[in-house]
Amino acid sequence: MSTKNNRGGNGNVVLQVRQVEQALRNVYVDAGLLDASDLDGMTPEKREPRLLSRALAAQAVRIVTGFSPQEAALSVIDGTADKGIDAIAVVDGPDPHVYVIQAKWSKDGVAKGERLAVMELLAGLRLIDDEDFAAFNPRGRLLAEYAKTVMAKGPTPVTQVAVLMRADEVSEGFRYALIDGEKEFNHHGKVLDHRIILASEVWASVREDLAPRPVELTADLFPWFAISSPYESYQGVVEAEQVAQWVEHGSHLFNLNIRNPLGRTPINNELIGTLTEAPAHFWYFNNGVTVLCESVEKTQQSMRTPHTRPLTLMLRNASVVNGAQTVRSVAEAVAADEAAASAQIGVRIIVTGKAADFAKETTQATNRQNRVEARDFIALDPVQAAITEDVRAELGLEYSVRRSELDPPEESGCSVVEAACALACAHSDSQYAARMATTLDVLWERGSQGIYDVLFRPQPSAYLLWNAVQVLRAVRRSLHNLRARYAGRGAALTEHGAYLLTHLVFRRLDTDAIDEPDPKLEWTAHAVEQVPNLVEGLLPALATAIDELYTERSQIRAVCADVDRCREVADHVLGAAAAPGLSAPDKYRRVRAQRKRRRPNAVSVLVDRGVLDDGAPLTLITTNPMEVNALRDWLAQDEQRARASWVKHRTKPILWAADGEQYSPSGLVTSIWELAEWEGRPVANQGTARWATASGETLADLAWRVLGELEESTEDDADRD
Repeated sequence: MSTKNNRGGNGNVVLQVRQVEQALRNVYVDAGLLDASDLDGMTPEKREPRLLSRALAAQAVRIVTGFSPQEAALSVIDGTADKGIDAIAVVDGPDPHVYVIQAKWSKDGVAKGERLAVMELLAGLRLIDDEDFAAFNPRGRLLAEYAKTVMAKGPTPVTQVAVLMRADEVSEGFRYALIDGEKEFNHHGKVLDHRIILASEVWASVREDLAPRPVELTADLFPWFAISSPYESYQGVVEAEQVAQWVEHGSHLFNLNIRNPLGRTPINNELIGTLTEAPAHFWYFNNGVTVLCESVEKTQQSMRTPHTRPLTLMLRNASVVNGAQTVRSVAEAVAADEAAASAQIGVRIIVTGKAADFAKETTQATNRQNRVEARDFIALDPVQAAITEDVRAELGLEYSVRRSELDPPEESGCSVVEAACALACAHSDSQYAARMATTLDVLWERGSQGIYDVLFRPQPSAYLLWNAVQVLRAVRRSLHNLRARYAGRGAALTEHGAYLLTHLVFRRLDTDAIDEPDPKLEWTAHAVEQVPNLVEGLLPALATAIDELYTERSQIRAVCADVDRCREVADHVLGAAAAPGLSAPDKYRRVRAQRKRRRPNAVSVLVDRGVLDDGAPLTLITTNPMEVNALRDWLAQDEQRARASWVKHRTKPILWAADGEQYSPSGLVTSIWELAEWEGRPVANQGTARWATASGETLADLAWRVLGELEESTEDDADRD
């Protein structure tokens, strides 16, 4: 499999152009912000480059002025009688400025900087300066007149902006053409200047558009104290009412945290209980909140005795790095009961400036006193932030990293867990499929023997990651469909051999182009189409190989989790598949007349075996298109509606994040259907099949797997006897 590094940078203009084109289409073209009436009737081959050139001009306007997309699009005059100017951007007010923009788009990232284009731009600027507005097209006439009005107010600076979709610097001839043209306008003082914007700067601007906006918080501390060095810091008490307002920033409030608020859990219920029933006690019972910020603006109410009065802080680019559960609980309590608003919250604020390493160390240190998993610290890895940006820019999809984030719906993206599993299976060495067969915790181990750096160093491209995830999902669907057809060791393989089978599927697929840019996802469509047949053939072949190599008494689960055996089995299966005319016997196929095993009570199995810890996160999954359509909007109104956590309770083991109450799995699904007002809802449901654990398994699947392991162990014990 190809593993090329597809990261963006000055050396990768192809990736930059692709992502810029996607952004320009989304923001300007598809949104209908650009006037394209003069392009009607053109062939797509001629129309598309012109539209993208206009969108590029609009983006350049945004870069130099900070205009909104709508304002920038209205600045574009490209077309008939544009007089060599693609956009005129006028900034009025106390700091006036006029920009004349010329844009050159290239789908290959090799836009040319031509001296003739500079001459045309200067000619258009002369028309504006001479007030010869009639030469322009209608929109150009209005903007040229506006520009001259602002220029006439005084020595208003004017900038020629050349935006070129290319990686290399422009030639000296092009640059000197700009400089020489400026001399004509600068006889009586420097008024005209120039700016050249290349592909890398345009790419950075569209990536910035996709990034979350910096969070600004207000904190009124009293009492309080401050530390000036080595990092400016403040600690004090903030009223719950103000902390509750912070959650208006949504998940961006926790951008530097290793995890988002977990929703309603037994511990959070206790926090809310204290806030509503005994708010005066909350400060004593709670460890408080730690906030990091890039800068702070402080307002003191007394110059002579500042510590006797409240201190107001405006925190810029702030993030709650410890106490996310506290902040969310405070917000819920204040919304539910006014009495909670008076509770006092201990808050510590650290101004880190640009010290990214110190901010990361602080985040790690402040979370060590709580139960934190190795995966949580992956959220601090810059590679994961870069992948999030790439997946969003390349594919328009979401990528969730933090453990408590709600995994996006399958059609909208994936989580880092699913991506890591898929990449491990796609690796040419089967050892990674074997090592994660027992626990996914190994995925986050670092160092020479760890898996994480193998999967994410160098950074996988968005296409490699998404294509791999799609194959893993297709294998899981195929195994789910096949499971009922198999008994004994065949059924055990559908449960314990999923990762090994996925690895074998990748080995049988043509993966040469798996990480190539493919906006239409044609590779995915072709690969997913092949998966069912591949799985149907590989499953009996794998069972046969295990039997031949390790006898029919070997334990399927143990083989699939053993690195050396997985390698030997994989070589055996792939070698046999290469032999023409041979197919493995399907001896574990369930006989039709055989009585189907009765479905167990999944909740009882999970409670009896202690499979899940209290507070283990659960996510609602919808199982058919009608249900998806009926619930989509209702669930989108509040992300907590699709979240829950596990409680060791035989009848009501689901604690719903939306209201903090306990339900049976089916009872909660029924309540959700009713609250969403789904008129076509069924009478009954299998609730345990609609709540998934962090690993992606549903409660029902998890119970079946546990029973299978138990029965397999019992059979082995009987054989030994």
